[in-house]
Amino acid sequence: MQTETGKHTTLGLAALIALVLGSMIGGGIFSLPQTISVKTGAFPALIAWTITGAGMLTLALIFQSLSMRKPDLNAGVFAYAKAGFGEYVGFLSALGYWAGACLGNVSFLVLYKSTLGAVIPAYGDGNTVAAVVTSSVLLWAIHYLLLRGVQQAAILNTVTTVVKVSAIVLFVFLAIPSFDLETLRQNLWGDAAMNLGGTGTQVAAAMYVTVFVFLGIEGASTYSRYARRRSDVGVATIGGFLIVLALVVAITLLAFGILPQAELSQLRNPSTAGVLKAVVGTWGAYFISIALIISVLGAFLSWTLMAAEVLFVASNTGSMPRFLGRQNRNMAPAAALWLTNGLVQLFLVLTLFAQSAYLLVLSLTSSMAIIPYLLVAAYAFKLARTGESYEGDRAVTRTRELIIAALAVIFSLYLLYVGGTKYLLLATVIYAPGVALYVIARRERNEQVFRHAGERVLCALLTVAAIVAVAVLATRSLG
Repeated sequence: MQTETGKHTTLGLAALIALVLGSMIGGGIFSLPQTISVKTGAFPALIAWTITGAGMLTLALIFQSLSMRKPDLNAGVFAYAKAGFGEYVGFLSALGYWAGACLGNVSFLVLYKSTLGAVIPAYGDGNTVAAVVTSSVLLWAIHYLLLRGVQQAAILNTVTTVVKVSAIVLFVFLAIPSFDLETLRQNLWGDAAMNLGGTGTQVAAAMYVTVFVFLGIEGASTYSRYARRRSDVGVATIGGFLIVLALVVAITLLAFGILPQAELSQLRNPSTAGVLKAVVGTWGAYFISIALIISVLGAFLSWTLMAAEVLFVASNTGSMPRFLGRQNRNMAPAAALWLTNGLVQLFLVLTLFAQSAYLLVLSLTSSMAIIPYLLVAAYAFKLARTGESYEGDRAVTRTRELIIAALAVIFSLYLLYVGGTKYLLLATVIYAPGVALYVIARRERNEQVFRHAGERVLCALLTVAAIVAVAVLATRSLG
């Protein structure tokens, strides 16, 4: 995000909103009818959206508040964890956020090839050898584009954001005339033949799907150091969140009011293509497929930029090794891009061994992202509880933000609970070996690796958990 002269560009409100929308709207929103209906009926889905919407709203409000209370912490999500809980926890937040962004990119590529699988059988569900090979070619082609400078990628992201939002809005308008209340009523509590369990079970099962759609809500915060006005960061976060919330709820309810749940759950992804095909015919499926390809490209660019930005800024603030802060002659964070796309490539290869690659990557991405979100919420709670940065504010302001932060912490912990231990264990396989980067960064600066016993204990726990996870993976399928 620099000009060729090395001076920072500035981003206005519209550009920041585009970053939020570009980060949140990827392939997941186009797959909602199938990914939701395979887990829940219409009413439990609505409850899940309500809980997720309320929870993510608390996080959005926290990002808005922190952008004003701590304007010096302009390095994105991990900066809050570092300020609140120390160097090692800040590093883990940066590492988890970065790895989650890489996994998100894998989900985009899997969904992209799954979409093409409708006309190219060799691609299957996006995790065949042919799909992985061609996805890899696309990955490194985009890598080459980004190495030529992030400005072109940022412009392309804005263009693709406009296209994909327009496509989703058009889907909603085309689907409304075919919405049938009787079909919705039949889908209300879930198809009994699908054995989805009670309402509570269905809500919990749907939560990781609903959360995945909102990943990227912190897009404006990640680039806050480029904001023309600091207040625009919060406005963009809230505005982008509300736009996406309205769209995802509309897509979910419309789908349940058009096709029986059993049919929705069997649709190929992007399943909105199947829904629109039932409404307007074959051209609707082609329209959605083309829109998804454009959407995935934009989201891939957005998340790659965000992932590289995290490594680049973390390096410049001492949390990552110095080599990750290097830029090439086009002012692109070259080293960070190489490491980012190298990890994406590794994850792509691993999808060959997954039974349901898209759902696996979706759930693991959510798990990786929730931990940094939890740390941000905990930091906001700490500030409100201690009164730091609230000097001169009314007591009611501090109390209100304390309650919001507490709710965000509870929401994040609940998400970790409903996700179960499986994905947390898989996450430690990334967190534990990542300590090597932390050790390098600390030694480069002649600083003690772990400052206190708590950091050493945390590192040891992550290592043990990673060993357990590897042992489980050695005997079971990833899916």
